[in-house]
Amino acid sequence: MISKEVIIGLLIPFIGTAGGSMMVYFMKEQLSDKLQKSLTGFASGVMTAASIWSLLIPAMEQSSSMGKVSFLPAAVGFWIGIFFLLFLDTVIPHLHMNTDEPEGPASTLHKTTMMLLAVTLHNIPEGMAVGVVFAGYVSGSAEITAGGALALALGIAIQNFPEGAIISMPLHAQGTGKHRAFFDGVLSGAVEPIFGLLTVFASSIIVPIMPYTLAFAAGAMMYVVVEELIPEMSTGHHSNIGVIMFSLGFTLMMALDVALG
Repeated sequence: MISKEVIIGLLIPFIGTAGGSMMVYFMKEQLSDKLQKSLTGFASGVMTAASIWSLLIPAMEQSSSMGKVSFLPAAVGFWIGIFFLLFLDTVIPHLHMNTDEPEGPASTLHKTTMMLLAVTLHNIPEGMAVGVVFAGYVSGSAEITAGGALALALGIAIQNFPEGAIISMPLHAQGTGKHRAFFDGVLSGAVEPIFGLLTVFASSIIVPIMPYTLAFAAGAMMYVVVEELIPEMSTGHHSNIGVIMFSLGFTLMMALDVALG
């Protein structure tokens, strides 16, 4: 039986996406290039810090009995996460923001659908990351506190807020109705609680190999950051703003993890 506390924790990131998607009702114009880079940079910083403080460091701490090679489970799990996202990136047709060149296999899907698939693709590791941490917390044997799990959920929710706006507002600017744009933005984040819940249900498998699964989630998230988010914040003008917002997001997530963990 999944506790109410865990269900709320898994839903927190999804609420962030829904809140950001709701901005389509309050902002009349399309997001400026400067604002998009700011939001993307902020999301990148949060995800990078979460990968380090909430996932990789705990993975190495849980392997401390291995001495000088305690990094090994984290390194192995990290690379499995990288290859997992590389696989999904290769087999799922998708289209990133601000480009007309689809990635993945050839497809006749509508441009809007492939944009949603791109966001859905990088929300999968975020949902798994939250699920892994809560699975460790529920088990009581993985040295993960309720505060640490909450810090990761809140951090991802904070970075999901701008992501929701980045999805819903461009869709509306391209001619999609506000209600449909909001729905599509919310839908893109629905995979997070789903994959988070599936991960918690698999806790009997995950907990014994927790250092590997924590690092797996970190690797998957870092793939998204480096392959998608950093290029989006760095291309063209205003890249310096993206760097500043990356640093802000990184600092905020680091502070959350240390303060609540």
